[in-house]
Amino acid sequence: MGIAERKDRERQEMKSLILQAATRMFIEEGYEKTSLRKIAEQIEYSPATIYLYYADKDELFFAIHDEAFKHFFETMYGLDSVTDPFERLVQLGQRYIDFSMKNPELYDLMFLMEAPMKSQQVCEEWGHGDRSWEALYQIISECIAAGYFKSGDALNISRLVFSFMHGLMTVYIRRKKMMEDVEAGVTAEESVLQAFTYFKNVLRGL
Repeated sequence: MGIAERKDRERQEMKSLILQAATRMFIEEGYEKTSLRKIAEQIEYSPATIYLYYADKDELFFAIHDEAFKHFFETMYGLDSVTDPFERLVQLGQRYIDFSMKNPELYDLMFLMEAPMKSQQVCEEWGHGDRSWEALYQIISECIAAGYFKSGDALNISRLVFSFMHGLMTVYIRRKKMMEDVEAGVTAEESVLQAFTYFKNVLRGL
């Protein structure tokens, strides 16, 4: 391995170390209480080291956000093989639920944690976050072309689907007890799936 290759590998390893430590801290302490100094202490480097890779905390948070959406989008691979667009939409929803249940802290960071996100404002595209929205919009458009959803309003139906799924999983993650029915022996996870089944039937009637 040459000098250039070794330096590039070391740079990537350092970025990964910073991102992992920062992700844990953002999840555990929130955006406001997290600082580059605290992150530097976690990885046992000086804050100056982090500034070699990220201009400020907001840029670092955006990098974590984008990596999280990359992981989220990867869970959607393979949906193109489902020929019926409505069934593809259903499977998209099921994978969204599965991702949220398996990665509640990451979901919280991606969709619920409040942060300035100034770095996002200066980007022409929001990378994987944009791709996730575009995937939903594309499937809805294909559903309309196939005769589903009489209104034919792809944008607002996409907003409806996202709003329901986001709200459902937000309650599950932040207010899990609300979704449990102890007397009936229904777990929060079962309640989520029941609500999703009901929503599928509602969508079929649009």
